[in-house]
Amino acid sequence: MLKKYEDYKETQISYLGSLPSHWNILPLRSILFERKEKNIGKKNNEILSVMANRGVILYSEKGNVGNKASDNIERYNVVYEDDIVLNCMNVIIGSVGRSPYNGVLSPVYYVLVNRNTQTYNTRYYDYVFKLKPLQSELKKYGKGILAHRMRISMDSLKSLNLPCPPIEEQNQVVKYLDWKLSKINKLIRAKKKQIVLLNEQKQVIINNAVTKGLDPNVPMKDSGIEWIGQIPIHWNVIRLRGILSPVSIKNHPKLPLLSVLREKGVIVRDVKDKESNHNFIPDDLSGYKVVQAGQFVMNKMKAWQGSYGISPYTGIVSPAYFVFDVNVKNKDYFHYSIRSKVYVNFFAQASNGIRVGQWDLNISKMKDIPFIVPSEEEQTLIIDYIKRTSKDIEVAITRFSNEIKLLQEYRTRLISDVVTGKVDVRDIEIPEYEADSDETIDDEIDDNLVLDEEDGEMEVE
Repeated sequence: MLKKYEDYKETQISYLGSLPSHWNILPLRSILFERKEKNIGKKNNEILSVMANRGVILYSEKGNVGNKASDNIERYNVVYEDDIVLNCMNVIIGSVGRSPYNGVLSPVYYVLVNRNTQTYNTRYYDYVFKLKPLQSELKKYGKGILAHRMRISMDSLKSLNLPCPPIEEQNQVVKYLDWKLSKINKLIRAKKKQIVLLNEQKQVIINNAVTKGLDPNVPMKDSGIEWIGQIPIHWNVIRLRGILSPVSIKNHPKLPLLSVLREKGVIVRDVKDKESNHNFIPDDLSGYKVVQAGQFVMNKMKAWQGSYGISPYTGIVSPAYFVFDVNVKNKDYFHYSIRSKVYVNFFAQASNGIRVGQWDLNISKMKDIPFIVPSEEEQTLIIDYIKRTSKDIEVAITRFSNEIKLLQEYRTRLISDVVTGKVDVRDIEIPEYEADSDETIDDEIDDNLVLDEEDGEMEVE
């Protein structure tokens, strides 16, 4: 168990509380200064971005989240390795981090440079900016009527008080946290991989059931669909146009806000969860579409990933969604079947676009997607089978998810305790270890656990 320092002093700074007596407190301006170098002449063509859960990344790694980067990168700010970059509009949700790259960033980012590397360790202050209480503290510096458009000026940031241990302790804090977080991240990674394997196992069960049925001895026929192959001889193949009717009702902004998780389907969105809502939620939701329980909802930009499903809730969704009435009796069967990996391939073929992650679903092509229909009796039997055989898998997924949450909470608390001197790590011997950053945890795994709609960091030009 880690020990405390012998003596502490009260700082009267809400996010810090007490600090070791020999630590200093300095305004940001004493530790970091802003560089305003523009990319005139395109000195660097490597565009970077900052995400709350990953820090500074290459824009090309941003994948299916965020807005389009500007073509005019000459007005972008130049970033060098070891700079700290901070999104003046999203820092309150953690859009800040140390850059491991040379590159350029949107003008909405401040680029902060270490004044004296002999006195200050940039990586220590990278950890400081990860503190959740600090992110809350920064709200006091913001200006703007709307929470999602709150801008923090550099002049205000310059007066932000930061802890300043002796450089030897800053270095030790970084070494200790790198080591401990590496161990924690390996555990998280292993559990996330288990979730992926369990979801794959569940998908195999569903895919086989909705394409082959439950009777291995039934006569088969060619489905006419290459990747499905044969289906039971008495099953029918229809087109989605025969069972889906588009609906677009608006002007009900008081209804609950819904969204889609790829692994869970339609959920009620927690509008108070600022960490998950990386992009803003408009104050005026009158343009959002109404969804009735039992309707089919699709994120048209991410249907190729499986972001759709029958909604168990009544609420509203982004205008970027399609909403359909479904003319089938067994909507449970339609939901499980259409969300199987078999059908995701169809939606990928029906989507168009240049930029990966923002393919737009073509509704005319979508209507031509075939849908395999067993008898009503078989649909009921298949759903019962899927639910029964998936029960243990769901229990295991929930257990691993809860364990991941606990590890993430422990990681957050550990960073806070060590960075603010609540525990003393000066005498801890750091063994040799294999580094494992949370920034490298498989994004595909993470994507299964976060919101699909308007996910990620907002790029304000």
